[in-house]
Amino acid sequence: MSEERAAYVALALVPGIGHARLRRLLAAFDTALGAISAPFAFLRTVPDISLAAATAIAATTVAAGHCALGDADRLGGRALLPDEPEFPEALHNIPDPPALLFVQGDLSLLRRPLVAIVGSREPSAYGVTACRMVAETAVRAGIGVVSGMARGLDAVAHTAALDAGGPTVGVLGNGLGVVYPAANRALYARVAAEGLLLTEHPPGERPHAGSFPRRNRLVSGLARASIVVEAAESSGALITVSAALEQGRDVLALPGPITSPTSAGTNRLLRDGAAPYLEPDDLLRLYPEAKLAPHGTPGNGTPLPAGLGEDVCAVAALVGADGTHVDDVARRAGRPVGQVLASLLTLELAGVVAQAPGAIFRRL
Repeated sequence: MSEERAAYVALALVPGIGHARLRRLLAAFDTALGAISAPFAFLRTVPDISLAAATAIAATTVAAGHCALGDADRLGGRALLPDEPEFPEALHNIPDPPALLFVQGDLSLLRRPLVAIVGSREPSAYGVTACRMVAETAVRAGIGVVSGMARGLDAVAHTAALDAGGPTVGVLGNGLGVVYPAANRALYARVAAEGLLLTEHPPGERPHAGSFPRRNRLVSGLARASIVVEAAESSGALITVSAALEQGRDVLALPGPITSPTSAGTNRLLRDGAAPYLEPDDLLRLYPEAKLAPHGTPGNGTPLPAGLGEDVCAVAALVGADGTHVDDVARRAGRPVGQVLASLLTLELAGVVAQAPGAIFRRL
């Protein structure tokens, strides 16, 4: 592990340094090792290096960088420096780009087209269903899903993307090895194994109030477009919108009932000029290289196990890959809802369908 790399990591992790100040330090001292070992008086001669910044730089050591790199390695992750080829190109030119990233998972996902899907932490059944549909559509078109690993619609977007067999990038507001919120422990492990976790915080760092708005700028920065599924007037998802607009990214919003508080923010975005997301073409026009794969039609998907019975198999044929409400299944089957629910439970136990909130069933 090179001393220069460790010195750069140590400097990048000094609070308040950031990308711009780090570039000035490297310009003044040629190398990170030169900057980290520079006398305090010399540090004060660098433009924009305040007394507090110089004091913090003088207090750090190359060993701190080695420690962070070692922690990442033990967790199965690694650091990405801006001059390394794996560093995401999309983040180079955003306002306040990250000086350093820590990642865990499949780095090739950073070279794929990505869309950010964000929304309420307290979604309605409509929001959950719509979020799954949007994420699955993106995956079917070969577009990876980025979100912030929060509870609510962030978690729904990540899960739907993985369930559809597609990639997802989870951007953390804390360091690798820290699961926040704790309810997302299984999702965290799954994204690390099947997708990619990304953060600018060192391994083991707990989240704090200011870390989430900064995380949101990375969510939008990685993606060509951001889709807000459902958001209240004061939703944190709207911070992602502000970041996306500042970065010159496209913003789409899903309309919702005017009686629903969780749609007040998205409806206002539409009133103020955001593009509506009403059908897959609204997304695909922003990704001309993407092509929507054939839709998972009812009756396709996981093969039906033997011995399910004719009625149960008939119900399975009526459940779509994007999700079907139990009332719709019952109406099309011409059977009482109670009987259809019993068949759906049998199918769920057989691993043929999965249930989402709001009595929505999806063919696997």
